[in-house]
Amino acid sequence: MKKIPNLILFLSIILISCGQSENSLKDLPSVSAAMDDIVSRLYTDWDKPTLDTISHDFIEEYLSEVEKEVLASQYWKMEVNVPVTVSLMRDKAQEKIPYWLEPSGFKRTDLEVKNSIYTYEIWQKNFDAGEINLGINGFGKHRPVYFLGLAPQNPDEDLEITPIYPENQHIETFETGAFTYHDWDGLTLTEVPQAVKGQQLLTTIRGRAREAHLVNAFRTTDFPTGKSPDQVLLTWSDDPTTTMDIQWRTDETVPEGQVKYWEEGSTDTLTSNAERFLMEDRLLQNDRYMHRFTAKLQSLKPATGYEYRVGSDAGGWSSTETFATAPRENKSFSFTWFGDIHNSDIWGELIKKSEKQHPGAAFYFSSGDLVDTGLHRDDWDKLFAYAGAPIARKPFLAVPGNHDSQDGLGAWMYEEMLSLPSDSPHQEMAGRTYAFNYQNALFLMIDATLPLDEQTAWIEEKLSETTAAWKFAVLHFPPYNGVEPYPDIQEKWGPLFDEYHVDMVLGGHFHYYMRSKPIHNGEVKNSPEEGTIYWISIGTTGKNKDIEREPYAEVQFPGEHLYQYVTIDGDKLNAVTIDLEGKTVDQFTINK
Repeated sequence: MKKIPNLILFLSIILISCGQSENSLKDLPSVSAAMDDIVSRLYTDWDKPTLDTISHDFIEEYLSEVEKEVLASQYWKMEVNVPVTVSLMRDKAQEKIPYWLEPSGFKRTDLEVKNSIYTYEIWQKNFDAGEINLGINGFGKHRPVYFLGLAPQNPDEDLEITPIYPENQHIETFETGAFTYHDWDGLTLTEVPQAVKGQQLLTTIRGRAREAHLVNAFRTTDFPTGKSPDQVLLTWSDDPTTTMDIQWRTDETVPEGQVKYWEEGSTDTLTSNAERFLMEDRLLQNDRYMHRFTAKLQSLKPATGYEYRVGSDAGGWSSTETFATAPRENKSFSFTWFGDIHNSDIWGELIKKSEKQHPGAAFYFSSGDLVDTGLHRDDWDKLFAYAGAPIARKPFLAVPGNHDSQDGLGAWMYEEMLSLPSDSPHQEMAGRTYAFNYQNALFLMIDATLPLDEQTAWIEEKLSETTAAWKFAVLHFPPYNGVEPYPDIQEKWGPLFDEYHVDMVLGGHFHYYMRSKPIHNGEVKNSPEEGTIYWISIGTTGKNKDIEREPYAEVQFPGEHLYQYVTIDGDKLNAVTIDLEGKTVDQFTINK
């Protein structure tokens, strides 16, 4: 391929930043649209070995002039009312300087900004009043992306910044103690030079590194889609006594899906049409698109077994599976829960063994980190493929962990993969923080990766209104643990767990096993009647094997590949923790 001379590249970027009219910049497509086109063209032009080895220089030569303009000007946009100096803080550990930065007029200074992990060099450029257009962080997935500081060139003038893209931006004062990344607001600045103190600091999220990710970016799935339906999954989004949600996938050529279902022992077949969602993972080179189907069965009979098949005449039909609705009256029931899963093939063995050893479980759930990377569809493919038939026979529910909702970009793939209740603090949290009742038990499934304050009133409302005898809170980050306790969760939600006597708080995250003694108001109590049990488990590989025993721990040990089987029979709860070999490693009973 003919190499573009550096002079031409330099001049083209100068035109982007200085000579282009305001209207021409506004007419450019978005970074996302440009990246879609670039990736599509790469798939057409190059084979897998080439895609796996492309470099920053390769990409810069490959892009069209318009694409260079887009990526150099449409990543971060704002308008200012007075002339400003823009300070751009770039992580010194990022090997490749963004291709547009120097040609557009930014100059590196001798100033540096630091937090406890990263050191940033400061680049600066003066802009006139009006629109400011800045480019991508680079073609690699360098998570500590650049952030900005703006100051009026005339200190006597009041600077007003109007965000254009992204539309919602956070601005605070540039000073020691300020945070720079929304997805890690605990990472604050420790050293700020006097020259930039007091500027308006524009924060960002680390996930923006993914917007133009092309170097070492392309992936393949071990479980590509086909016309035939597969990875069938049961969940609930409504009343477990009368509804069941069924999900599956096909390739994007299958236009529709349907469930055929009937009561066990009957031939009276009912049908339900499924909603279709076209899911794209543009960096998944062997299976970029798939159709995700969701059918919500309604008006089922309580305490009834059903058989069903999913699919279509165009794509074919699945094998027949079964499910059962919950009874209305309070009877003995059991459930199985897992800590972190991380799309592990060993966890696939674990859930299958749990089904054989404890077939009476009414449903399964995980306390988060279902996959390694929640924005990679190939990880979800592994999760469902490894789980296999058990999740096609019993509902599987979850809350997001930090790996499922990653880098400040949300958990949209999690939300599309799992059809879950919308009984939430507000609509944006539907399926992430939600409540459901199963007989005489209330389950508060709480997304602790979301802001705590926005969920507190809802938690209290659910706890104050329930008549359930048993109350469980499930959240990924365990408030009490020996690695990194969460005083904010203890402070904001602990009093509610105390006041309304939540029986157990179930979590994961730290990849070891701990069951606390009953805790009330931060103090250990003698009986479960007096406090809440905080329970941490791990469904995948363990770590944190050398932490000291917590003073409030009833049981604590390095663990991995565990599941918990809990049975509730009226006022009695019995729980066992089982390892991969089927051995009981912990057990206890609570009597109300």
